[in-house]
Amino acid sequence: MEKDRLAAFSDGVIAVIITIMVLDLKIPHGTSLMALATAGPTFVSYILSFIYVAIYWNNHHHFFQLVPRVTGAILWANLHLLFWLSLIPFATAWLGAHHTAPIPTALYGLALLMPAVAWYILQTTIIRAQGNNSALSKAIGRDLKGKTSPILYTIGIILAFIDTALADALYAMVALLWLIPDRRVEQAIPRED
Repeated sequence: MEKDRLAAFSDGVIAVIITIMVLDLKIPHGTSLMALATAGPTFVSYILSFIYVAIYWNNHHHFFQLVPRVTGAILWANLHLLFWLSLIPFATAWLGAHHTAPIPTALYGLALLMPAVAWYILQTTIIRAQGNNSALSKAIGRDLKGKTSPILYTIGIILAFIDTALADALYAMVALLWLIPDRRVEQAIPRED
């Protein structure tokens, strides 16, 4: 299969995920600033989730510029990632509605952890198909951010039962780690001059 078909399908699924999240944003009941403030937790959870989905889309775009061909295993690994990303709107909505409750906060962390695991599986599948000397393998290197993120999500899930604000802060911190696209991958992309 051509990688462009996989990328186009993934782009479409990610667009639907973002659409579902934005459709869950409800207008405040009333016209005062206090009415607007009641929508704050939902809006903040939407912003964080949008950033996460955008990070995955951006990194997906960069990764697949280094993939010359797509195998069946890569297709399944990509669908696995898209499945977990598709659950982010549910976790986002629940967290937004119950932002101080431990279980929605922990579930949100799980909804972030599972795409991270799926990303690692996709990355490993691509490298296995291309070989350890591939451009992607060389660009990834030791992948400290990729290995640290699931640990931080797991800590956040545990923290959700101790202090939801600390868990949310940790989830936001991991997003900040990934906000800038991985320069190692960006530098490995062949330039068209």
